[in-house]
Amino acid sequence: MLSEDLAEVLSEFARTMVTNFPIQRILEHLVKRIVDIMPVTAAGVTLIDSGLDPQYVAASDPSALRYEQLQTELGEGPCLAAYGSGRAISVPDLRIEDRFPRFVPRALESGLAAVFTFPLRHEDVQLGALDLYRDTRGALSPESMIAAQTLADVAAAYLINARARSDLQESSDRSRQAALHDPLTGLPNRVLMLERLEHAFRTARRSGNTSAVFFLDLDRFKDVNDTYGHQAGDELLVAVAARLTGVLRPGDSLARLSGDEFVVLCEDLADPSAADPIAVRLDAELSRPFVLSRVEVTVTASIGIAFTGRGIDAPEELLRDADLAMYRSKRDRVGSHEIIDLRELHLSGHQSGLARGLPAALGRGELHLDYQPIVDTVDGRLTGVEALLRWSHPSRGAVSPATFIPAAEQSGQIVEIGKWVLQQAWSDRQRWQRERPAQIGMSVNVSAHQFMSAGFAQAVAGVLDSTSADPGLLTLEITESVFVYDEPRARVVLAELKELGVQLALDDFGTGYSSLGYLNSLPIDTIKIDRQFTANLTAEPGSHVIVTAIIQLAHGLRMTVVAEGVETAQQHNEVTKLGSDACQGFYFAKPMVATNIDTLIQHQANGRNPRLPGVTAFAS
Repeated sequence: MLSEDLAEVLSEFARTMVTNFPIQRILEHLVKRIVDIMPVTAAGVTLIDSGLDPQYVAASDPSALRYEQLQTELGEGPCLAAYGSGRAISVPDLRIEDRFPRFVPRALESGLAAVFTFPLRHEDVQLGALDLYRDTRGALSPESMIAAQTLADVAAAYLINARARSDLQESSDRSRQAALHDPLTGLPNRVLMLERLEHAFRTARRSGNTSAVFFLDLDRFKDVNDTYGHQAGDELLVAVAARLTGVLRPGDSLARLSGDEFVVLCEDLADPSAADPIAVRLDAELSRPFVLSRVEVTVTASIGIAFTGRGIDAPEELLRDADLAMYRSKRDRVGSHEIIDLRELHLSGHQSGLARGLPAALGRGELHLDYQPIVDTVDGRLTGVEALLRWSHPSRGAVSPATFIPAAEQSGQIVEIGKWVLQQAWSDRQRWQRERPAQIGMSVNVSAHQFMSAGFAQAVAGVLDSTSADPGLLTLEITESVFVYDEPRARVVLAELKELGVQLALDDFGTGYSSLGYLNSLPIDTIKIDRQFTANLTAEPGSHVIVTAIIQLAHGLRMTVVAEGVETAQQHNEVTKLGSDACQGFYFAKPMVATNIDTLIQHQANGRNPRLPGVTAFAS
């Protein structure tokens, strides 16, 4: 029966909608399957962009291709009529058709007897048409006409979905490119250099060779800006970047960190002494005069060098040690560069003091958790909270997580601290559950270092085993950076966590190393839209397109969506219209201590809406 065959084709087509198969491959399969189940001899699909010539996409056989191309060539035909009117066009006998005087005789000569065309449309958007051809005259049955329009509608939905995926990927690629490169010189920036340093560490461990980092700082660069202006300073930086690039070996990396600071990474050196001629070459290249548009300047550079495999375990440490070597070179002026082994200075200055103070901070109760409500987008009902680590230092006051968490990661203390965060957050959730029946979810951020540490899944299991609560109420939030560290290992840990029954969320989606392939193959339950897209939702059309595509893609993969950083009523209205499942941000509530969450839960348990937004009176 046609209905059964139609259901089978629709099922096949639906399974491809979440894949990255090319559009043409999918549509060619569709038109061939249509010929299998419909009383037609050929089928084709033509896509038409407004203001452009029709563009062929797929045909079941050469005859269908000929008919599609003929309509494009002549600028008329049932396909163009269906596209223009948004209605199906039925021509059961081409001999008596008078609407297409140029197309009809040419089509009859080619053996066409009847044609039925159905618009590809999505709401008010016309995409093109699906064309069914017959070499015998006769109308299609009402059932066949309905089935054909259904297939056209499904094809349109696929095209919208595919375009959204393509737009999202292109936007992600552009964002990544911009986020990882210096806008002035086009060189990699600090973030990308740290990625490459991480790769260098892994390579050095496998090969036994070393990698060298050269930290270059231009001497008296400020004098150039002050004397000749910032335009000349920018010209000089671009010229330095070009000259350094020209003397690097194949495989070496050059980055501009900020101002007049450049970093060169040279991998796979047999021993540290191989760095000396490279440093001499860099120094000599920079000492030659630079001819700018309005002036000729001569500069020198201070160069510091640090190496992998010398008691250094993290990219930030290596970069910092090369920086310290550069400053020592600049201070002492004992030569143009200095090789330094700073095993005793892995954490320096402010960071070092924080790292030393972290273990005692945990023991003295200086660390605590705040919680930010996560609410249902539509009705504002409290559905969960996100645990946020805070440090109240006895002398420095409130220390930003952006400051002390990197220090904890570099020192390795993040594993123990992260375990405490998980235990404390789950304990608070259990207390809320005991005092007032409420299925409030708990979201906990997991550092990439903690996630990749040995026994992480077992540590989570231990926390869950301490209570009888549903593990599905615990959401572990990770960022895409875990896949940069070690993707195979990350997949193993994710599988172990899913066996425990916890929920997994991909945090800050779209700002890191976004890959649609990850979404289709990983056991992710929730996507959290980064606050930068939410903040620009009403101001930048690009952000609106990205958020729309993320929500549609997530829902197509049966994931839920949380919009972060919702701070205004307008942003809330927009994410509501776009279909975000949940929200968090200052529009609803600032992060608050656990006892204030108690109050919100009590309001909700007593049948009183906690009136989010409007809970700032509870916030601390």
